[in-house]
Amino acid sequence: MTDTRRRVKVYTLNEDRQWDDRGTGHVSSGYVERLKGMSLLVRAESDGESGSLLLESKINPNTAYQKQQDTLIVWSEAENYDLALSFQEKAGCDEIWEKICQVQGKDPSVDITQELVDESEEERFDDMSSPGLELPPCELGHLEELAELVASSLPSPLRREKLALAVENEGYIRKLLELFRQCEDLENADGLHHLYEIVKGIFLLNRTALFEVMFSEECIMDVIGCLEHDPALGGLPRRHRDFLTKTARFKEVIPIGDPELRAKIHQTYRVQYIQDMVLPTPSVFEENMLSTLHSFIFFNKVEIVGMLQDDEKFLTDLFAQLTDEATDDDKRHELVNFLKEFCAFSQTLQPQNRDTFFKTLSNMGILPALEVILGMDDVQVRGAATDIFSYLVECNPSMVREFIMQESQQNDDDILLINLIIEHMICDSDPELGGAVQLMGLLRTLVDPENMMATANKTEKTEFLSFFYKHCMHVLSAPLLANTTDDKPSRDDFQTSQLLALILELLTFCVEHHTYHIKNYIINKDILRRVLVLTASQHAFLALCALRFMRRIIGLKDEFYNRYIMKNFLFEPVVKAFLSNGARYNLMNSAIIEMFEYVRVDVKSLTAHIVENYWKALEDVDYVQTFKGLKLRYEQQRERQDNPKLDSMRSILRNHRFRRDARMLDDDEEMWFNADEEELEDCEAVVPPSDNKITKASGGTAENEDLMDPISKFMERKKLKDSDDKEVLGKSSSFKLSFSGSTTKTSLSSPPASLRPGSPGSGAKGSPPTAATVTTKVGLVDYPDDDEEDEEDVGGESKEETPPLSKKSKLSS
Repeated sequence: MTDTRRRVKVYTLNEDRQWDDRGTGHVSSGYVERLKGMSLLVRAESDGESGSLLLESKINPNTAYQKQQDTLIVWSEAENYDLALSFQEKAGCDEIWEKICQVQGKDPSVDITQELVDESEEERFDDMSSPGLELPPCELGHLEELAELVASSLPSPLRREKLALAVENEGYIRKLLELFRQCEDLENADGLHHLYEIVKGIFLLNRTALFEVMFSEECIMDVIGCLEHDPALGGLPRRHRDFLTKTARFKEVIPIGDPELRAKIHQTYRVQYIQDMVLPTPSVFEENMLSTLHSFIFFNKVEIVGMLQDDEKFLTDLFAQLTDEATDDDKRHELVNFLKEFCAFSQTLQPQNRDTFFKTLSNMGILPALEVILGMDDVQVRGAATDIFSYLVECNPSMVREFIMQESQQNDDDILLINLIIEHMICDSDPELGGAVQLMGLLRTLVDPENMMATANKTEKTEFLSFFYKHCMHVLSAPLLANTTDDKPSRDDFQTSQLLALILELLTFCVEHHTYHIKNYIINKDILRRVLVLTASQHAFLALCALRFMRRIIGLKDEFYNRYIMKNFLFEPVVKAFLSNGARYNLMNSAIIEMFEYVRVDVKSLTAHIVENYWKALEDVDYVQTFKGLKLRYEQQRERQDNPKLDSMRSILRNHRFRRDARMLDDDEEMWFNADEEELEDCEAVVPPSDNKITKASGGTAENEDLMDPISKFMERKKLKDSDDKEVLGKSSSFKLSFSGSTTKTSLSSPPASLRPGSPGSGAKGSPPTAATVTTKVGLVDYPDDDEEDEEDVGGESKEETPPLSKKSKLSS
């Protein structure tokens, strides 16, 4: 059987002064050779004989260990590294504490093994002669002296520690509380004011042993009474005790049989009240002096959650009454509020423990219970149920999705939990739709593929999204479809517009993340056309939501969406909204222009559609160049379609000019380009003859002439355009074309020596040409590494025999 005495949780204090749970295991002490001393060892709980090592800490003779609340041991191993062991049983804590005290040579009856010394050297020297701090007698006449002593001790850590030890050892707190009762009976205002300062100072000593006395059942109300008499209030005491005893009521909705648990709940509530309401707001310098108070509340909440979670009878009774139809509304209201507070307490747990907590609640039936509660008419109860549901979704959305899909196999769509959530979002009576906003955020979390898991046997994303679009999407989009049956929204009041904006926000999220599921839904249900009706709304935020929805669709560059938009002429309401907005420079104007600009740059098919159908309505808009740019882009596209050979020529030149690599091949054209600035004259580029196959190709001459005609026109325009750039382009590159029928070839190598102007191998002028040749000059970007490559290529080709060129044919320019 497992030894529960040594079962512990390991905690570390993070930068935000919050305790992080590092795991649960069993603690032991022993000599560790590597650390050269006695050490504390914590091994994680596991099915095997020994789990992984959670903690290995040498018991340093000079480290200050503190024992708190009978089940906690806290110490610091570095300047900003605090550790804590929380024991399941007091006996185990006492056993380990004795081991620590034995190593350090201390009496196990103390609660701290070392004095915390971090004051200056001068203070240390001054206090060496005074080992302890003597407190004045606890009498009415010495209250002022004691208050001054407490105030003077707080700035020094050493004096603060000595004061805490003196107050603790002499049982001073109980004596002070007796004086408090005397001062109240005598209405001694000065004495009450001094007691306020003294008790406030004791809180700032930040000592767990003192808190355990002050927060005990017999002392805590008198401590609160002392803090009612703040001198700054001018003699008018606060009535905190009246509130706690008369106004605040502990409602035990399910009987708690464990008296220790009940006492812990009372204590935690009162200490939390002291921290939040009674103590004055701490200054920047005092904030860290209350860290032990925060830790006290934190560990109390962890204990309460753990004790309730382990009580199966309590949880069973809770959920049985929640789902019982015989339970009256008031009782159910109390049960729901208790469950909400129970879940809120669980937020103090670490993620792993919190996940286990909610799985326990799920196994007990929390989700079916919430389904029953959400079907009630009580708005307050439904609000509390929504808060509980949000805790579940934020902690473990996969668990909620699994329940929803299992439920769909047994129930109709109308009573599914997720559809109840959607209906409550749609029917939110709050004018500001506060509840609807919260529910929309939960739905977004549930349908977010980023938190969906994929396993070897199933893909949660595929299964849940298929379920959602089949069983839930029609419920979500119902208000949108009902309000967009005409050319303008049927209802255009503020609350309806807010609701539709929330629905559009969720649909826009789906467009971005759900790919084909939402695509099929939009196209089959004609959702975009309905959404664009909302551009006619009088509420600008709703019209902008509709535009944002369309903009996300266009941004996907999906031709299925584009064909759907063109087929249904869905830019028409956008153009109408743009023209209705007039010349006003506002967000609507900017959003529509940005959409058209995006289309102009990135979406060719929509560019043609817009110009062909809406150009007359937009041609007069000249304060931006977007629409003229659309028309120009459209004309360029048409020109390429009408003359594909010219478009091919442009692509060749563009690819050469901006190529990444001088040797990159163009597979579509099967052409190579050559650049050699030293081998050409200023006004011409030589095109060498191809092999004799050209003369054998049928119709080769006619085809060449047909091809050269558009090239000649293009070159003429090119020359005019680049005439001003000749001085900027210091180098020019040549290209050589040889035509064989319909096949085009280019050579990346330099021209053979026999083809260079003025070379000895040039043919005589009178000799007949072997093929049709073309000469032109085109200014292109030259690349530095071309010269080396050209030299290598020339050397390689000099050995080949090339037919002589008898005549150079020049391309008219």
